[in-house]
Amino acid sequence: MKKIIEVKNLTKEYKKLKAIDHLSFEVKEGEILGLLGPNGSGKTTTINCLLSLLKFQEGTIKIFGKDMHPNSYELKRKIGVVFQEIAVFEELTVYENIDYFCGLYISDKETRKKYIEDAIQLVGLENYKKFYPKQLSGGLLRRLNIACGIAHKPKLIFLDEPTVAVDPQSRNNILEGIKRLRDSGATIVYTTHYMEEVEILCDRIIILDKGKILAQGTSTELKELANIDEKITVEVEKISEKVIDKIKRFPTIHEVNLNMNTLIVTYKKGQDNLGKLIDCLKDNKVVYSKIFSERPTLNDVFLSLTGKELRD
Repeated sequence: MKKIIEVKNLTKEYKKLKAIDHLSFEVKEGEILGLLGPNGSGKTTTINCLLSLLKFQEGTIKIFGKDMHPNSYELKRKIGVVFQEIAVFEELTVYENIDYFCGLYISDKETRKKYIEDAIQLVGLENYKKFYPKQLSGGLLRRLNIACGIAHKPKLIFLDEPTVAVDPQSRNNILEGIKRLRDSGATIVYTTHYMEEVEILCDRIIILDKGKILAQGTSTELKELANIDEKITVEVEKISEKVIDKIKRFPTIHEVNLNMNTLIVTYKKGQDNLGKLIDCLKDNKVVYSKIFSERPTLNDVFLSLTGKELRD
């Protein structure tokens, strides 16, 4: 597969702070890459460097096989960007907003008209063409923001938190639209704080922290890195430190945490972990209301690799 993005040894410093530390990665054609990390990990700085919105000290960036520079206008015509902050004109309608942004790249009126209709259909705004932004809900406004960024049919799209603070219906609509963009041939770099979206959308994931790649791979490959085979969650009425210490001594235990009345026990391996834990709780007269077992999640991978949840 063709390499759409090639980053080698990218370094960006702010005085004594290294926001990006010798970063190297690739994005292949038709791929949705999840660029993830806790706040301050370097995601936004990386994207701004890729788009030549920021200068960097070391490294090279190639987009579509060519060096990326601030004046690489032919390359930028093939790129669509949807930032987290809404960027539309309040005095223009939905249709007029999309027409304006599409018109920055597409001069032919008939072609532009078709592209605008395609974008409106993609995000589900058919019934809102004559609405002004102030008349739209937060979710519909997000959809408009996306339509403005992708109406010119870019081959490479950067989506930064496109579903933040939207209703479930708009989120599902946006996610389906992103899948259709990928299926139509677009390559997508995607950042989000919602792990379920990563599971649904991303072909490959890069986990950043402090400007470095901690891990990369598919969702399945990353879960294997977490060294966790099973996670058991128990809602307890009360549990003593003595009982917790007993559980920690189980030979296959990875970690035991108590958060309020929720006991979370993770295992590196083992069989019948759930049965043995239930026996221990009963033997020590621990009263519990709910207990369930699950495979490790991507959030567990973050906790294992970074020591903090993605939303921190």
